Amino acid sequence: MTIVKFFFAFALLFSLTGCADITMPTPEYIIERPIGTDSVKIGMTKSRVRDLWGNPDQINEVTQKGRWGGEREEWVYFARSKLPIDAGYLSKTKKLYFDGENLTNITEE
Repeated sequence: MTIVKFFFAFALLFSLTGCADITMPTPEYIIERPIGTDSVKIGMTKSRVRDLWGNPDQINEVTQKGRWGGEREEWVYFARSKLPIDAGYLSKTKKLYFDGENLTNITEE
């Protein structure tokens, strides 16, 4: 009987220590990183950017042969609100520039 109790106590202790490494995010962490505001990065494809931020508010064709060889596509995501943190395109208007299918530059206003 004591072996069963020892085994049960060991199993209980082992299962509780397995959860010790899980920490809940703080409210500050959640506010700084809202769900759905993942950052886009240079080199991403148009489809990946659409997956993260949805369709752009405006698409423009930009031609400046002095700066680059041909046309570029400019996607504009207008700011949605005056958030005190950088939450992707929600807090600041972002302009994304594509050469072909890949993102090559990001600016903000």
